Amino acid sequence: MSIRTLQPASLWNYFADLNAVPRPSKKEARVIAFIKSFGETLGLPTTVDEVGNVIIKKPASKGMENRATVVLQSHLDMVHQKNADTHFDFDAEGIRMRVDGDWVKAEGTTLGADNGIGVASIMAILASKDIQHPPLEALFTIDEETGMTGALSLKGGLLQAKYMLNLDTEDDTELTIGCAGGLDVTATGIYQMESAPTGMKGYQFSVKGLTGGHSGMDIHLGRGNANKLMNRLLLQAANEFELRVGSIDGGGLRNAIPRESVSMVAVPAGHAAAMEAWFKQEAAAIQAEYSHTDPSIKVSVTAADVPAQVMPLELQSRLLRAVQTAMNGIFRMSPDIAGLVQSSNNVARILVKDGAYTVMCLTRSAVNSEKMDLAHSLQSAFELAGATVQFSGAYPGWTPKPEATIVSLMRDLYHEMYSAEPHVNACHAGLECGILGANYPEMEMISFGPNIRGAHSPDETVQISSVQKYWRFLLETLQRIPEKGN
Repeated sequence: MSIRTLQPASLWNYFADLNAVPRPSKKEARVIAFIKSFGETLGLPTTVDEVGNVIIKKPASKGMENRATVVLQSHLDMVHQKNADTHFDFDAEGIRMRVDGDWVKAEGTTLGADNGIGVASIMAILASKDIQHPPLEALFTIDEETGMTGALSLKGGLLQAKYMLNLDTEDDTELTIGCAGGLDVTATGIYQMESAPTGMKGYQFSVKGLTGGHSGMDIHLGRGNANKLMNRLLLQAANEFELRVGSIDGGGLRNAIPRESVSMVAVPAGHAAAMEAWFKQEAAAIQAEYSHTDPSIKVSVTAADVPAQVMPLELQSRLLRAVQTAMNGIFRMSPDIAGLVQSSNNVARILVKDGAYTVMCLTRSAVNSEKMDLAHSLQSAFELAGATVQFSGAYPGWTPKPEATIVSLMRDLYHEMYSAEPHVNACHAGLECGILGANYPEMEMISFGPNIRGAHSPDETVQISSVQKYWRFLLETLQRIPEKGN
């Protein structure tokens, strides 16, 4: 079955058109041009701001001119992740999609339903001649996934709406009214490489096949972090078998739980047999520990060439201990909202190569002071190891306003349509609402969307029936928007 035969046809066709356009974060020139052309072709006022955010405005449907203006908002970029055995060029190819029962999936890559379904929804509404709606301001932001620079750079005064519908959450029973803020923590250093000692045997350590996922929304699920598991192996082997590190390459994007890590190491030949026996036992233990959360995990050691150069022993020891110390996962649960992660950290990327090392983390919290406390803990660990630590990419959280008119309207509408109560909550992901609210403090905001699973990983899927449910809810919400002044 083709994606283009699914219902609602306009939404799915625009999603297919969008997914044909490469749109990695920080490389959005092609998708910006695509959306700009889309708006201009419709004859609607279309502007692109200084950083690349696109705003398209559409007058109200006949009879709805007195309704309050609504912003429909989604981000243009997508997370690019693929399986190791998938040959795919994100900079040149469109996403290859397929239908699997009630779900749409990609072939070995992320799907881009986050936030492509939201973008396609807005496109379908803008292009429609029969959907009833109030005055609309469509806001397509850039670079949400790797810094939210689009939202951070959006100036006040460009939008006049009273309400904002952010179409970027991943469960069709939820109405999200708050989110965590974030901060990038990066530790770097350089070192003088040394020749590997004589009498060494070379190995490749690998941790692969982890489930991964969104480093905010999935952090509470206890999934394995390839960087932390690799460091566990390296630290123990260094202590027991005099292992020397040649290189480490693990993880990728800050907002994705790392799924793979590979290290090239050397071990004295006299310890090789004992190390191999130990590794087999340790690998079995790790695979047993994560058999439920990461059923495809594979921890392996294979013979390889001895690395020509290795890290100095003292620095190796300090760095491995710093990574071991670095907090990963849940730091604190919310004391106010049951089941909500308040603060967390993701050790997202570790690269040791050619005389330099980098450790990249994403620290999240709904409480700014706690976010900074956690970031300072990470800073302390890595500075003790001799690293230089930088904070960047900070963005604020979004304070819930459960009494807002748009929240009451949509909560009641959900109950009316589905005879059930929606989950009105806050989430541990970074949403753009908190940032946009800084320049539009009077604008009421809410976020919702269809069921998306496995976002930020090659297992990403979106549920077809849920998209249909979400679409009906979105269109009915637009018809219920109050008049101006109410």
